[in-house]
Amino acid sequence: TSDLRRKSSFQSAQQVQTQATEAMAEPAYTIPASRTTAETEEYQRVSSNVGKGLAVIQEELHRMRIATKAQVESIAIQKEVKDMMKKRVDLLEEIPKMPDFLVALRPHTVWEKTPVKLFCTVEGNPRPIVKWYKGGVPVDPLSAPGKYKIESKYGVHSLIISRCVVSDTAEYSAVATNQHGTATSKAMVTVKSKLLHDIHPSKLEVTLLERFPVSFGVEGSSIRLSCTMVVVPDLPNVPPLAQWYRDDTLLKPSNLVEMSVGGGAASLTLPQLAKDDEGLYTLRIFTKDGTAEHSAYLFVSDAPASVKGAPGAPMSVKAYDVNSDYVLVAWKPPNTVNEAPISGYFVDRSVTGTDTWVQCNPAPVKVCKYPVSGLDVGHSYYFRVRAVNSAGISRPSRKSGKVTLTGKEDVSVPSAPGQIVATRNTKSSVFVQWETPKHLKNLLGYYIDGRVVGAKEWFPCNHKPFRHNRFVVHGLIPGESYVFRVQAVNIFGLSEESQESSPIAVEPALATPSAPYGITMLSCDGSSMTLAWKKPKHCGGSKVKAYYIDKRDADTLVWKEVNLAAVTERICTVDNLTEGTFYEFRIQAANLAGVGLPSAPSTPLKCEAWTMEQPGPAYDLSFREVRGQSLVILWKAPIYTGADAVTGYFVDMAKKGSSEFVTLNGDPVSHRYLQVTGLEEGSSYVFRVRAVNSKGVGKTSELSEPVCAKALPGTTEIVAGVDEETGDVFLSFEACEICETSKFEWSKNYKPIGDCPRATVTAKGRTSRLTFTNPDKDDLGRYSVVVTDTDGVSSSYTLTEDALNTMLELSYAIRHPVVPLKHNLNYEILEKGHVRFWLQAVKLSPSVSYRFIVNDKAVTSGEGQKISHDVASGVIQMTVDHFTRANEGTYTVQINDGKAKTQSSLVLVGDAFKAALKEAEFQRKEHIRKQGPHFSEYLDFTVTEDCTVMLTCKVANVKKDTVFHWYKEDDEVVPETAPNVMSGSCALPLPLFSRKDQGVYKAVLSDDKGKDTSVFDISGKVFDDIINAIARNAGASASELVMQCTPEGIRLQCYMNYYTEEMKTVWKHKDSKIASSEKMRIGGTAEMAWMQICDPSDKEKGHYAIEISDGVTTHTRTFDLSGQGFLSPDVCFVPDRGRVVGGLPDVVTIMEEKSLSLTCTVWGEPTPEVTWFKNEQEVASNEHTRVTFDGGKFASLVINKVTTDDSGKYSINVRNKYGGEFVEITVSVYRHGEPIPEPKLGQPRAAPPPAQPVPPKSPAPSKTPTPSKPQTPAQSVKSPTPAPAATPGTKSPTPPRSVKSPTPPRFMKSPTPPRK
Repeated sequence: TSDLRRKSSFQSAQQVQTQATEAMAEPAYTIPASRTTAETEEYQRVSSNVGKGLAVIQEELHRMRIATKAQVESIAIQKEVKDMMKKRVDLLEEIPKMPDFLVALRPHTVWEKTPVKLFCTVEGNPRPIVKWYKGGVPVDPLSAPGKYKIESKYGVHSLIISRCVVSDTAEYSAVATNQHGTATSKAMVTVKSKLLHDIHPSKLEVTLLERFPVSFGVEGSSIRLSCTMVVVPDLPNVPPLAQWYRDDTLLKPSNLVEMSVGGGAASLTLPQLAKDDEGLYTLRIFTKDGTAEHSAYLFVSDAPASVKGAPGAPMSVKAYDVNSDYVLVAWKPPNTVNEAPISGYFVDRSVTGTDTWVQCNPAPVKVCKYPVSGLDVGHSYYFRVRAVNSAGISRPSRKSGKVTLTGKEDVSVPSAPGQIVATRNTKSSVFVQWETPKHLKNLLGYYIDGRVVGAKEWFPCNHKPFRHNRFVVHGLIPGESYVFRVQAVNIFGLSEESQESSPIAVEPALATPSAPYGITMLSCDGSSMTLAWKKPKHCGGSKVKAYYIDKRDADTLVWKEVNLAAVTERICTVDNLTEGTFYEFRIQAANLAGVGLPSAPSTPLKCEAWTMEQPGPAYDLSFREVRGQSLVILWKAPIYTGADAVTGYFVDMAKKGSSEFVTLNGDPVSHRYLQVTGLEEGSSYVFRVRAVNSKGVGKTSELSEPVCAKALPGTTEIVAGVDEETGDVFLSFEACEICETSKFEWSKNYKPIGDCPRATVTAKGRTSRLTFTNPDKDDLGRYSVVVTDTDGVSSSYTLTEDALNTMLELSYAIRHPVVPLKHNLNYEILEKGHVRFWLQAVKLSPSVSYRFIVNDKAVTSGEGQKISHDVASGVIQMTVDHFTRANEGTYTVQINDGKAKTQSSLVLVGDAFKAALKEAEFQRKEHIRKQGPHFSEYLDFTVTEDCTVMLTCKVANVKKDTVFHWYKEDDEVVPETAPNVMSGSCALPLPLFSRKDQGVYKAVLSDDKGKDTSVFDISGKVFDDIINAIARNAGASASELVMQCTPEGIRLQCYMNYYTEEMKTVWKHKDSKIASSEKMRIGGTAEMAWMQICDPSDKEKGHYAIEISDGVTTHTRTFDLSGQGFLSPDVCFVPDRGRVVGGLPDVVTIMEEKSLSLTCTVWGEPTPEVTWFKNEQEVASNEHTRVTFDGGKFASLVINKVTTDDSGKYSINVRNKYGGEFVEITVSVYRHGEPIPEPKLGQPRAAPPPAQPVPPKSPAPSKTPTPSKPQTPAQSVKSPTPAPAATPGTKSPTPPRSVKSPTPPRFMKSPTPPRK
């Protein structure tokens, strides 16, 4: 009575269940009434054994008959071979012969489990070697011991296969080989099963295992649908009979459809998907009991369009033969959702056997059929169609076949479908059905579109017209709400859309829950038991709200109810039990749909009081946050604690199917959860928990359900953040799956938070947020969230102190907003000496307000100052026109922008103010200066490649009347070329730059608009910089050191563009610096630097170098005197060179007003050239000084009426192509009445007069041109040797008369030629 009373509310569900159970039940075997139960069981056992024994005996007899027959055939064959061997000639002639089969292999057909022997006879000389092959693969007897046996006796070779099986069916070959060739003999062996003649494919027992799901493909890709199965018996030669259907149409193998069955699987492969392939696919396998079927829908979506926005490809193109040269082509239009409407179609044709497509219609046709004419009789054609809209042309459809059809059709589209209704199906699909249109008009099918509630865009649910008025839409988001619409389609196009369906949430259809399982006992006191169980695997689309428990004695069949009131938890204590009795329990779950099926009975549980000191089992193992390499396991504490309280837990883990458990924690954990890491993604694991108290480790919990280490698709994690509006600190989680009954359950350290004043939980749609009230250190910890009634959607987040502090700072900034600044208040000096005070905010709104405060007084825009701002750039500024000493002080800007505020200050006093005031005054003066002619670039220097120093400047705002002057030390310098101010730049050359050119240079620019001056002081660092720049160019142009012979010894010379003694040059001998001395003299001219080695000896041998430094780079040139003989003056003598034979004195003393004649005889072949010099300047012939050269032998220099100005050092340079000689004479002129001065030999050469800053306007032309950069001369060519400046106590460098001077090269007429 109580049982009926508990289930009365679910009567209809039980009736359906009973009817289903009766329909599924098999007819029971009826026991004859004349026998007792024991007799009947004995009879069945004996009859079964006897039947089996007879079958075995019959099979063995048949096998023995076959084996005996094979042995008799083998004996006969052996006898035949021996008889043939006796007839052969005993001795063969010893001649080479390639292998030849006398007896070839013959084919065999045998039964299973019987042996077969293949043999052959082969001859050849030398004797061939025979190898056996099965299907081209060598036969290896060792690979299957006892399977194969190979023999070779007396030229007969055999292969014996024992106990053949069906897989031994193959082509066998014997290959005989010797050094003269190879011969092969082949034969087929067929092994038949004894069952084949009795078994038809439809007689097999087939059970489908893994089945293909609802699938999604894209045009142009491939897809494979497959089902695995168990076949009994599994015969390789007899595969099951399988048929594939698409939308109830039988498919046949073709180049677009590939089928296979065998090896425990049946598969269908579509290698080139098109939308024509979309539909419901069914695999039907014929079995012993009828058929086994499985169906699933295949969705095919459009491939990406070649042009964005172009439509999808048409489909189902068919050609109808109307007459010999007229074909009507029809097709189905594509579904357009978000693309532009289709404006027409192009039809293409291709002759069979070619790949060329020709467009048939010049303009798009608007209906889905087109008559193609102009076809050739006797030719076959394929057709395809392309859709056109405003964006472009679609991809072509799949080509048609050849089908004949005639007649005219209505050219209108169907009417819109009627009412559409969507109902729940599964957690990711919805069942949609609708009323058929009132006017079908050759209906081809329907297109179904869907849309998320609240969204604007529709998406296609199918890509090929569906024939029926009901459709299951798959691939939807669980928990999301959708609406649907339907369009009818025929060959002329699409109908109007139907009315939208009512919104429906994606939820499983309601059903009763499946049975609970895993009943376990948690405690027993001798009169009651505490039970726990696992929740149903399927809740039936509604939350399980109640459990009902039944019990019975293990030795009875009658179940009794334990509870009339529903149990809401999965734990229950059953009272009023008898101690020592074994009980069985079963449990039923209930939801809104009713009470589900009862669970399987538990194992018999003995009601016996627990007295052990260790704890009982933990229970209710569950999992959260399952990811690819980790998960969190939770459990509940044991009901029975033993002799002491539980102090911890051990967690064990094993892979699914393994009995080898691993303890995950070395020390017991005190809390009831554990994060497990290091898992293999995709692997399944089982877990168990053991509680621990002071007495030891207690009972092991029930094994958990296997859990796969794999995250749910679309899994997201908890995100921590701060609300931009309120500044609240929160944790947010968006679920990847949800249903109507789902709830977000938050916990801290895996303890439910519940109604806590420190945090509030809100949920909206798929997102839940945990908001902290006043977060502090007490809120630190691990937070987790679980979404109920899902497949384990969960996540966790550990709130650390650093993360909390960061969010609190952001929260404060939001609740107390500040206008963020890119740049604080600053100032800059503008043209005309205006001063701009400015700051820049990150962002400003149009409603921003601000004010400037100077020295605690607010200022406004007015005379002398302008205040403005720019919202786009965020700049606020104030410009002060007249910046004076009165503007010293503190400047502040205060900004209000909505709720946000900020201010920035600038203190401009003391030195900072003085610097700003000085800069403002400078800019004012600069502005005034630039009103007239002025220097845009002040004086600076450059050094040209030939080492000429140029003072340069740039000018602006000039005109033709503008005057430019150069000055040195306030003395005007007039350059050879007048400055051209209209060119924008002016330059003053300083050739042969040296210390004499130091001084203050000034450039003055003036006209009626004003005057400007630029000053350049060449001294100190500036002078050093110029010398370094000269050294940089000179060092780069320096030649290698060359050796020259001189009367005093050896001279090393280095030619360069320019040399001056101010350059940093260092001579080194064997890496040691050389100082100028009597032994080694250092000097130079404008074209070279030299070092004289006087009276050289072996001590002076070695490596010499000159280093020219420009302050950054050191330019080094070297010469090696090691191993060479030092050249004496005799060695340097050249017989035909130009030289002075005699006639000149070393010193001449003469009174003024007298005439002086210097005459000498010269010689050389060819006749040398003669040049006279005074103080190293060439002497020109004039009235006062006359130069003659008579007969090529006599050279004279005559000075009429000498004066004291004629005193000095004179020299003659005699040279021809072989060389020459340089002779010096010192002339002293004294006045009448003065004592005759003592002659002084070897007076130091007078330094050349300092170069004038301004070269003469009309310089005298020079006979000797300035040499270009000299090439490195040969050692036999002598260079002029000017004497270095003598020091006190130093021997005069002037050679005696008896010693000839080195001859200068032809290109040098003067020891110091002037530079241009």
